Amino acid sequence: MAGSGGKHGSHSGPRPPAPHRTRRLLALTAGVTGLVVAWGYLVWAAIDFGTTAREGRTAAWWFLALASLGAVACLFAGLLVGLRLLRELGVVAPDPAPGTEPPAPRPKGGKRAAR
Repeated sequence: MAGSGGKHGSHSGPRPPAPHRTRRLLALTAGVTGLVVAWGYLVWAAIDFGTTAREGRTAAWWFLALASLGAVACLFAGLLVGLRLLRELGVVAPDPAPGTEPPAPRPKGGKRAAR
């Protein structure tokens, strides 16, 4: 048997992603994309409302403020969802809980070396 990895076959190598993980990754990707598109639209709207407000329309100042707050909220949410996506992909490791010590390093050599 060429390429056999042992008595019961090879246990290493990439595993196909689970279906629920794939759906979660697609949902997170769609969420990041939607939030970034909404952010871009709100920034464009804020610029347009700012131009209108400078021409003398007072109601445009309120729309400018709302569009600016919406853009900030969309960008913040997009960054949070993007970080969640990176954690799901394994690019970023989650921080340990506060107050917990990291596990002690394992001794080298295992049981045989300890004898």
